[in-house]
Amino acid sequence: MRWLLLLGLVVLSECLVKVPLWKGKSLRDHLREQGRLKDFLKTHKLNLASKYVPIFAAQVAVEPMTNYMDTTYYGTISIGTPPQSFNVIFDSGSSNLWVPSTSCTSSACSNHNEFNPSSSSTFQSTSTSLSIGYGTGSMTGVLGYDTVQVGGLTVANQVFGLAYTEADFFSSMPFDGILGVAYPSIACDSATPVFDNMWSQGLLPQDLFSVYLSANGASGSVVIFGGYETQYYSGAMNWIPLSAEGYWQITVDSVTMNGNVIACNGGCQAIVDTGTSLIAGSSTGVANIQSAIGAYQDSNGEYVVNCNSISSLPDIVFNINGVGYPVPASAYINQNYCNINFQQTPVDLWILGDVFIREYYVVFDRSGNQVGLASVA
Repeated sequence: MRWLLLLGLVVLSECLVKVPLWKGKSLRDHLREQGRLKDFLKTHKLNLASKYVPIFAAQVAVEPMTNYMDTTYYGTISIGTPPQSFNVIFDSGSSNLWVPSTSCTSSACSNHNEFNPSSSSTFQSTSTSLSIGYGTGSMTGVLGYDTVQVGGLTVANQVFGLAYTEADFFSSMPFDGILGVAYPSIACDSATPVFDNMWSQGLLPQDLFSVYLSANGASGSVVIFGGYETQYYSGAMNWIPLSAEGYWQITVDSVTMNGNVIACNGGCQAIVDTGTSLIAGSSTGVANIQSAIGAYQDSNGEYVVNCNSISSLPDIVFNINGVGYPVPASAYINQNYCNINFQQTPVDLWILGDVFIREYYVVFDRSGNQVGLASVA
C-alpha cells in the first residue's frame, strides 16, 4: 500500500505559540572559560566545508538515518538514564520532540518502543498537557524533562512529549516518535526544541544542521548537527533567505516546465520539509502540473502517467532566489506504479518534501536564517 507522510503544517491553533530564541554561549566561549580552548584547537582539524563549518569538527554530530521505502527517514536517539532508545523522524516541519509512553492507551503505541519514566533516574515530570496535529495524524500526552542523546551529543534537561494517545496512522509507521527541528515559534506549549538546546548548551560549533537523503532505498542518509560536508553535494551551495521564521519557509519565484510557467506564477511560499514524503502544492498548481505531464486518474483515484512516457517527460523546475532547481521525471514519478509524486495541500503553501530533498543537499542555517541548497553528489 502506498501512503504519504505529511508531518509539516501543524494544524492545532494552540501550537502556534511565539517564543524567543535564546542562543546562549558558544562552544568557543565555554572552552575559553575553562582554559581549554588552545589545546582543543591544536588537536581538532577542520575537515568540513565552508565558512559555516568551524574548526570544532569533533563536536559536529552525524546521525545516520534509515531510508524506509523512500517515504520515511528516521534515526535513533535515546532518552533517560539509563538510556531508552527510540527511532524518530527529524522533522523540519515541526518543533516538538515526543515518543510513546508506557501510559499510552492507543494501539499505535503497542508495536513501538515506549518511554518508561519510572526507569529513568533523571526524569522530571510536569502536569502540562501536549496536543499536536500533523497532516496525517495527531497525538496527545504530557510534557516531561530528561537527558536526550542524539548523534553522540548529550542534551541535558530536554523537554519532550510522552504520548498517551496516537492516531491509528502511526501504528503502521516504522518510527516511534518525532523530533522537530523547525523554529521554536511553532513549538506546542512553548517547548524548547532539541536543536535550540544543543546550541544554547554549547554542544555545537555552528548554529545549523544539514540533511542528505538517499534514493532508491539505499543506505547513507544522514542529518548532521553543527555542520555540513562536501561529500554529499556537487557544485555551488546556493543560499536562500527565509521569508518567515517558523517553518523553514522560502519564496519560490515560479515553477516551470520547458521554460513555461506551470505553477507559482508571480511567486508563492514554500517550506522545506523533511517530514513530508512528496512535493505538495496548491490545488491549482498541482492540477496544472498533472495536465502538463499528461497525468490521469486511475481506478484508485491516483494520478498516473503512461509508464512508457516517463523517460521522455521534461524536468519540473523550481525557480528560487534566481536559481533553477530541476526535479527530473525519475524523481517526480513513482517508478513502480507510474503515479506522480505531487499532492494537493489544503492551504496555499507548497511543501518541498523528500522527493525534492533527495535531489538537493539541504543546509538549515539558523544563524543566517537561510536555507542552503546544492545538487546531491
